[in-house]
Amino acid sequence: MRALSIASKGVIKLIQAPVPKVGTGNVLVKVSAAALNKRDQFIRESKYPNIKFGSILGADAVGEITEVGDGVNKKNIGRKVIINPNISWGDNEAVQSRDYAILGMPSNGTFADFVEVGADRIHDIPKHLKDEEAAGLPLGGLTAYRACSTHGKIKKDDNVLISGFGGGVAQFAFQFALAVGANVYVTSSSETKIKKAVQMGAVAGFNYTDPDWYKNLWQTKGGFDVVIDSAGGDQINTFVKLMRPAGRIVFYGATNGLPSSIDLYRMFWNQITLQGSTMGSDSEFKDMLAFVAKHKIVPVVESVFEFDNIIRAFDEIASSSKIGKIIIKL
Repeated sequence: MRALSIASKGVIKLIQAPVPKVGTGNVLVKVSAAALNKRDQFIRESKYPNIKFGSILGADAVGEITEVGDGVNKKNIGRKVIINPNISWGDNEAVQSRDYAILGMPSNGTFADFVEVGADRIHDIPKHLKDEEAAGLPLGGLTAYRACSTHGKIKKDDNVLISGFGGGVAQFAFQFALAVGANVYVTSSSETKIKKAVQMGAVAGFNYTDPDWYKNLWQTKGGFDVVIDSAGGDQINTFVKLMRPAGRIVFYGATNGLPSSIDLYRMFWNQITLQGSTMGSDSEFKDMLAFVAKHKIVPVVESVFEFDNIIRAFDEIASSSKIGKIIIKL
């Protein structure tokens, strides 16, 4: 079968690999569509821990079950499914286990004609989604759902700020917040992305390249109940200034690094929470799919590449101009 492997530091290669032999309790999925995530690019750039060279990359996919292992009902053969990329989250809903991993390194992932996963990793695809749309949902959708629902507790009429609109997780966080009836704002360095967000339902957007973007937001917008952030860095203190009392800042990344300081005085006086978040539990994955189905949420797709052009698709994921997911069609 065709597959994309992390061959060495900075090098990804299209290879021919054997079709997996299906083990007990597992299923073989013929992949119809997969999606790139920044995680895949971070692995390519050796910016990810414990990289295992030779692994087949890819966490997100949908496809059809073609074979089942012992202990799995054969009626599943022919079933179209979406894959939960969690591996060994564990029994604690609050935090992942020490053995937690994500599909697609070190275990072989979805950038291949076939992928073997546990039968407990498969779910029905939300009926309103095409394969190319659903493929972009698992990793980004799960991360956004935990950030917005479990930690952010976003509800109707909350004022919510989504930073870095355009990235995969931020897109889902934006759509999830809109779906519950929140007043959603975004930040971006791109006026095009801000315009797109407003067209999709944002109240307003702010260009964070303007050093004064945040000034007077407290007076004009009433402050924010929730901020969903991926970048960290010193902008955390900007968010602290903009929070309503008992506000919640949820961050799922730190691409801007560590803040040089944290405004603890304002945080404790205003009862503000700074909450880290990553991925989500298996039960949250089920809840996320149900939420997407209920609200008919459709992932934004930036572009679709044929599998043979997947390396070129990797080059596009680093582009700051993209809006939405990059999909690989098999």
